[in-house]
Amino acid sequence: MNPTTPASVTWYFDFISPYSYLAQQTLRQLPPGTPLQREPVLFAGMLNHWGQKGPAEIAPKRQWTYRSCLWLARKYGVPLRMPAAHPFNSLPYLRLAIAAGRSATAIETIFAALWTTGADPADPQLLAGLTRTLHVEAAKLADPAVKNALREATQRAVEQGVFGVPSLVVRGQVFWGADSVDFAAAYLEDPAILENDEMRRADTLPVGAARAV
Repeated sequence: MNPTTPASVTWYFDFISPYSYLAQQTLRQLPPGTPLQREPVLFAGMLNHWGQKGPAEIAPKRQWTYRSCLWLARKYGVPLRMPAAHPFNSLPYLRLAIAAGRSATAIETIFAALWTTGADPADPQLLAGLTRTLHVEAAKLADPAVKNALREATQRAVEQGVFGVPSLVVRGQVFWGADSVDFAAAYLEDPAILENDEMRRADTLPVGAARAV
């Protein structure tokens, strides 16, 4: 890669994740001119691959997640109103984002509808309204090419080591979480921050004990 060419960044997200909603507000922290590819992925498929439960599937963690996101939104002045029910089926909204070309405007519009209005994501009128707003034909959501694009993006994310959303992938390195954008930005400015002795030691740290499952 030409050292003067900005490294491309892929941002993996799912509309089901309030942390993804918060993180998309901070993408501007990336260095100016950074090529950014927004990729909708199915978080449930990722959880199945890694054998994990989602935050909303563990009762105390579910409560903490909602409280944490509401507090962070208030702290940073980001509008956030929980949807009528959560978790919800994000699949049609992910397909809508792909059918709309994965544009920043389309993705922000969908996030706002789901995370600032208190609407019910299962309400077909919400999806229909967004489809009209984004000038997407409803039939496109069932297009095999759109469905395959979502499956392929999810698989590609897993192959890159992505285990949760939101995540940024920069030069093959994964930066996970709503609070990782500044870490990724620092890495873009100086890749050597992952190359010091203690970082390398952490990467190869032996497992001292394993939990029996």
